[in-house]
Amino acid sequence: MTAPPDADTEAERRERRRIVEGIRYCVGVFVAVRLGLFVIALVAPALVTPLEPASVPGWPARPLPDPGFHNAFTAWERFDVLWFLRIARSGYTVGDGSAAFFPLFPALARVVGLVVGPYAGGFLVANTALLGALVVLYFLTSSEVSERVARTTVALLCLFPTSFFLFMPYSESLFLLFSVAAFWASRRDRWWLAGSMGLLAATTRSLGVVLAPALAVEALVRWREDRTAPLLPRLAAATLPAVGLLLYLGYWELRAGDWLAPLQQQADWQRVRAWPWETLIEGTRTAFRFVGATNGGYFLIDWLLVVPVLVASLYALRRLRASSLVFLWGGLLLPLSYVFEGRPLMSMPRFVLALFPAFWAIAEGADRLRIPRWALLAPSAAGLGLLSALTINWYYIF
Repeated sequence: MTAPPDADTEAERRERRRIVEGIRYCVGVFVAVRLGLFVIALVAPALVTPLEPASVPGWPARPLPDPGFHNAFTAWERFDVLWFLRIARSGYTVGDGSAAFFPLFPALARVVGLVVGPYAGGFLVANTALLGALVVLYFLTSSEVSERVARTTVALLCLFPTSFFLFMPYSESLFLLFSVAAFWASRRDRWWLAGSMGLLAATTRSLGVVLAPALAVEALVRWREDRTAPLLPRLAAATLPAVGLLLYLGYWELRAGDWLAPLQQQADWQRVRAWPWETLIEGTRTAFRFVGATNGGYFLIDWLLVVPVLVASLYALRRLRASSLVFLWGGLLLPLSYVFEGRPLMSMPRFVLALFPAFWAIAEGADRLRIPRWALLAPSAAGLGLLSALTINWYYIF
């Protein structure tokens, strides 16, 4: 028995309203945080004594002080942004460490930069990707958990103390977009789209290879739920993220006869292998051993941001689907296994930005404990303001 036409029309209207409201919410959060970061960029140079700028081979850093309203945009040209811009402008150079930066983000920055310049191109790519990622994440979260958790997740991700990396010309926002899109497509049984998104993620950051086992696990779970659908095509699509990694490694084999160059050149940043628990133990020890000492604050900042995400990831073990857990824990354990000895948790506060299942867990846990949203977001926003100002002034928030 079919539903009356009026009922179908009303259901469609409700769905359209839900979609419009979700997009409006994501745009509102994005614009509010983006404008706030512009303001921070204008005032931060007057509030904090800057450190000496650090150039990269082939791309000199802007000298300080450099006053003017242009700082709203240009003050974010810091650290790895210079590497991405150098690659976007002149490509890779054998042996200089540039191989560690995967190609898709600088390639897109180069294409857009043909019209507006490489820095503006990277800025537009990063911010457009972030807005797209927020919209996809909102609707994925609302279908996986709830509308309320979706709103908290989007706001928390944008106000996380290191979320300025998502708004800067870094590859994090593009990687987040492709990762979320891969999960969204797999949940809707669109496997070749999911695999293609995973391939693009794997050519954006090395961590994208974690999407291969995550999608394979999701394929197995869905096959167990419905064995009428073939398993092998789904598993074949799940291998595409690994193909993306192999394509980039193959480029370096052809270019320099060293297919492991993108991985081995991490040694240029003095990264070494370690067991994840050793990294956490040493990171905890250094965080509290050097409190109050010169540069000791970096260790404590890393610890204060990474440990809550780890706790949320433990909570997620009982709450999330297996494929989400594979992506989450793979994204945690790999960087914890390859660390900078002098600062064990360095860059982890940035790496966790793309691990959206952890933000699901934080948002859902806060909802279950009836923690007001403002109580969760206000401290995070304060941390965002502080770390943004430090980064703009060349302090080592990587």
